[in-house]
Amino acid sequence: MAITVLYLAREIFIPLSLALLLGFLLSPLVRHLERWHVRRSLAVAMVVVSALFAVGLVGWVVSQQLVDVFNQIPAYKDNIRDKLAAVSGRHNPSLNKMKNSVQELGRELSASTQDPPPSPSPTEDQPKGVAAQSRPLPVPVEVVEPPATVLQAARAIVGPLIVPLGTALVVIVFTAFMLLHHADLRNRLIRLTAPRELNVMTQALDDATERVSKFLLTQFIVNTSFGVLVAVGLYFIGLPNALLWGVLAGLFRFVPYLGTITGGALPLILALAVFPGWKQPLLVLSLYTAIEVVTFNVIEPWAYGARTGISPLAILVAAVFWTTLWGPVGLILSTPLTVCVVVLGRYVPQLEFLFVLLGDEPVMPPAAQFYQRLLAMDYREAQAIAVDFLKANDLLALYDGVIVPALAMAEDDRHKGALETGREEYIVQSVTEFILEVPQISEDFAVENGKEAGKTPAEKPLDIVCMAASDQADEIVATMLAQLLEAAGHRVTSLPVAESRSEDERVLHALDRPIDVVLISALPPFALLSARTISKRAHMQYPNSEIIIGLWQFSSDAKKAAERLDKIFPDPVVTSLADAIAHIKAGSGAPEFKRDVPIAV
Repeated sequence: MAITVLYLAREIFIPLSLALLLGFLLSPLVRHLERWHVRRSLAVAMVVVSALFAVGLVGWVVSQQLVDVFNQIPAYKDNIRDKLAAVSGRHNPSLNKMKNSVQELGRELSASTQDPPPSPSPTEDQPKGVAAQSRPLPVPVEVVEPPATVLQAARAIVGPLIVPLGTALVVIVFTAFMLLHHADLRNRLIRLTAPRELNVMTQALDDATERVSKFLLTQFIVNTSFGVLVAVGLYFIGLPNALLWGVLAGLFRFVPYLGTITGGALPLILALAVFPGWKQPLLVLSLYTAIEVVTFNVIEPWAYGARTGISPLAILVAAVFWTTLWGPVGLILSTPLTVCVVVLGRYVPQLEFLFVLLGDEPVMPPAAQFYQRLLAMDYREAQAIAVDFLKANDLLALYDGVIVPALAMAEDDRHKGALETGREEYIVQSVTEFILEVPQISEDFAVENGKEAGKTPAEKPLDIVCMAASDQADEIVATMLAQLLEAAGHRVTSLPVAESRSEDERVLHALDRPIDVVLISALPPFALLSARTISKRAHMQYPNSEIIIGLWQFSSDAKKAAERLDKIFPDPVVTSLADAIAHIKAGSGAPEFKRDVPIAV
């Protein structure tokens, strides 16, 4: 229904959209004038008049330059003929011979297929000569139009300009009123859409205004600079009317995709017509290509940043959609209008699908992406996701933010019966291999970034045992925790599941040194029962050691989790690897651990 309304009422929506975008572009100038204590009405008048003067000046320059180009085209007739001859192959004897053969064969085929025209047959009573003489000759007819009156001539000149001039006038009026009454329009929009959600609507309007205004302003500055560089380069190459082609190159860059090709094709065609050789046309092509490549790959990413919030595919789809809906004007308006749609999808729950489809922000967290690629048995891409995360974060953040949540998802699916045995074994094996490789990768990144890599001795190294509560996932997290504690300078032993749950006395007393800390690793779901069982056994095995229970990813609500766990466990409970390391670090300088050491849950 919305698309139908946009299409049927395009004569109204197109000027309104153009005025809205011009309002976004000119509103910063109006605000600057207001800061200089200029009344808003006067500021709007000054900005609108200045914009019209600038547009009129550019239009006058372009029209004068175009007239000059058309007047000089006859002088380039010989160069154009030579270029066409070179392209068509007239100077190549082999090509000319083949071309003549094909043309001769075509003439023979056409002559053989044509039937001779039927001749009139004379009657029995009339001889052939008399019949031919009595046939009437055709009379030439010439249509002579009366001379056009002054009114008709004026209508022929002004008629084609009425529609665009009328649209331009409507756009100017809309823009002036939007700038003049922006506060009233904003309040009416909020009252119409979400009167009870002032906070959400304020954020949405501010976000849309900031994104669109900065995007249009930055695009205007970038395209103007692009046009200036093109004009200067063409001037030194010697191409006539370099200013015209620079202005057109900057203007055409406002049109996505097609504008860039058109802006470069026009000066190239003129260079082929003006210069007798191929050197100058190649210089024009090289100049435009070099400026475009640098602008597209260096200047625009740095200038725009994340101001649009639209994915590259969404920009292409939006260009096709709005062009189909509104024609060439829709192609120009496609990116700004899509920015507004994405902002609506960000703040309006019912339109969230638009933000997911068109936005450039990741719709899945790294942990979900990592687990999804493991489910697809694509170890290489899963490893790439984790390594990309590691480039901007340390090893602890990788384990807490990606690997442990992915294992928690796998455990949840396994207990639901949604994870096949083969995939479960693949996930366990892949994560185990990865955590054996990733410490060296982390050290390499640290060295590249100029940071010190390697182990940092703790103030008081501790003997620590990491025990898995129930299965291989708990064992993997215990191995990760052991890596981090060893990097902090502690002596760590990680017991596999079989030894952690064994009741054999030889296993219980396998360690021949006193243990300071015992860390129990347990992943939900059903982690509480296993953690309690291993906790009781650990108290029996290591009566003089501090017992810490790690219930990884237990709850998103830390306060409620702390209240629940305090009633279940007498020992300190941590829910992340960072909390476990912080708890150990807080007690490592004391002669012995205190049970009342504050921890973060």
